[in-house]
Amino acid sequence: MKKKIEQIKEEVIKCTKCELSETRTNSVPGKGNFKSDVIFVGEAPGKNEDEKGEPFIGIAGKKLSSALENAGVSRDDIYITNIVKCRPPSNRIPKTNERETCQEYLKQEISIIKPKIICVLGNTVFNSILGGSEIMKYRGKVAQKDKQLYFISLHPAATIYNQKLVDVFKKDIKKLFKITRELKNDKKIKIDIEYTP
Repeated sequence: MKKKIEQIKEEVIKCTKCELSETRTNSVPGKGNFKSDVIFVGEAPGKNEDEKGEPFIGIAGKKLSSALENAGVSRDDIYITNIVKCRPPSNRIPKTNERETCQEYLKQEISIIKPKIICVLGNTVFNSILGGSEIMKYRGKVAQKDKQLYFISLHPAATIYNQKLVDVFKKDIKKLFKITRELKNDKKIKIDIEYTP
């Protein structure tokens, strides 16, 4: 399992499948506990992540760590990754073709880790994975697609620009881990959105 995750990491580091590889400093593979029940999926690396080659280490990453601590969870307990593994120039939203080119890595990460639930962070990820939009309308909800559960939340970066969202985000993360505990105990949870094939 660890070997397979390391393999993907190596592939991501060497990847030149799209034009983002030409402008990046470092690609940013997923990181964390590969035995985690939860995978957090963000949009794309930013400036700090691009410099260090690690996901969620900038201000948004600190906001996420703070919300995790508030929920009684250590960052070491989770696995975190992005839909796009290289920084788009000027932090623009990743283009559709960039997301599609990179999606195989995320699929592999999910199939190896087999999380109980995937936390979708923000509109771009919501759109890429579940075809959704209007994150504020759907945040805090549980979706199911192809037998995989998803928890929809804001991107922690949203809390930087809007202080009112700090508590909203913390509340979401607390709810996510309450649901995760219920899943571990084989309790039935409420599914708000069902995607039928």
